[in-house]
Amino acid sequence: MTNQEIEQKISELKVEYVQIQNDIEKLETFNQSVEKLEGRLQEIEKELAYYHSMEK
Repeated sequence: MTNQEIEQKISELKVEYVQIQNDIEKLETFNQSVEKLEGRLQEIEKELAYYHSMEK
């Protein structure tokens, strides 16, 4: 992957991360389960770490 592709992927993951955080806040307001979304946040964190390591 080129640096530009890596940066694009990181940007997409960051947007998804923020959207999921917002979804979690909404669900918690109504006492809904957020386990799956929290799991996805952890996956995104791992992906971000991977792509950040590729940048260097």
